[in-house]
Amino acid sequence: MQVVEAKIRVRYEETDRMGAAYYANYLVWFEVGRTELLRAIGLPYREMEEKHKCVLPVVEAFCKYRRSVGYDEEITIKTAIKEAKRRGITFEYNLYRDEELVAQGYTKHVVIDPQGKVRSFPEEIYKTLARIADGGNKT
Repeated sequence: MQVVEAKIRVRYEETDRMGAAYYANYLVWFEVGRTELLRAIGLPYREMEEKHKCVLPVVEAFCKYRRSVGYDEEITIKTAIKEAKRRGITFEYNLYRDEELVAQGYTKHVVIDPQGKVRSFPEEIYKTLARIADGGNKT
């Protein structure tokens, strides 16, 4: 399983009155992670939408919060493809402050066309995603 790392720094606007990152921002950071993963494997999200007409709305999201993070702390988002199916994909995320795991979760996505109709990934995209999800063992 290929893991891609992205780094973010918690902005002041992302914190609550107690100085901790607001919980919903973790889902935004998950998006940063999956966008960078897709770019790293040669399938930028914009290209998937514009060239291949594949849109990936989130249909399920989960986050387990382990430790709070605060303003100006650097977070490393480690993202992998947990499962790739012909009509959907699941990404998993682990967020770290230094070496400490602060949150983990996943998002599930269905593939739709620009009109909102469920469709399959084009064959070459599916093969690439499935191979990466399987650690490079699928052909």
